[in-house]
Amino acid sequence: MLISHDTRCALDAVVDLVNTAPEGEDHDDLADVAALRDFVERNAISDVRRLDQSDLAAVRAVRGAFAEVFASDDTKSAADLLNAMVAEAGTTPRLTDHDGYDWHVHYFAPGASVAEHLAADGGMALAFLVVAGERERLRRCEAPDCRRAFVDLSRNRSRRYCDSRTCGNRLHVAAYRARRREAAR
Repeated sequence: MLISHDTRCALDAVVDLVNTAPEGEDHDDLADVAALRDFVERNAISDVRRLDQSDLAAVRAVRGAFAEVFASDDTKSAADLLNAMVAEAGTTPRLTDHDGYDWHVHYFAPGASVAEHLAADGGMALAFLVVAGERERLRRCEAPDCRRAFVDLSRNRSRRYCDSRTCGNRLHVAAYRARRREAAR
């Protein structure tokens, strides 16, 4: 699957945002405006002005909408959620070439809030997956103690864990040790 640089960046930001409050966990990594600023900087989100409590609340709402897209049972539900999110963000496609990147499309309007920016660019990136018939690439980690979101961009759509070096390796080691214990009996 061919994904442009800006779409990949938007997908990465969506996953990072959803994972600030992993499914089934009580902690919130977007606890305050400083954490939101860290998120914006970590994801190199452009055209972000001063952030305040209203931005934090709006980004948390967008995070919830993205989490619903990951949890949707079918493509129609995901499409309905994305249509509403993108429309509410006031999507305004425009070509831009900034920060050393070649021409690409931004979907947020100039002067948009960080929440509108995330909803527009992230919503369109997810919409591209839906249009390509690739919604099943939106997944949750299969490690029973994790459930973090990820986009499976593997060629054969076989990725099961958010990170094979942590969750995947931990489960493989546990299975190996269980087999060894069983064989020793």
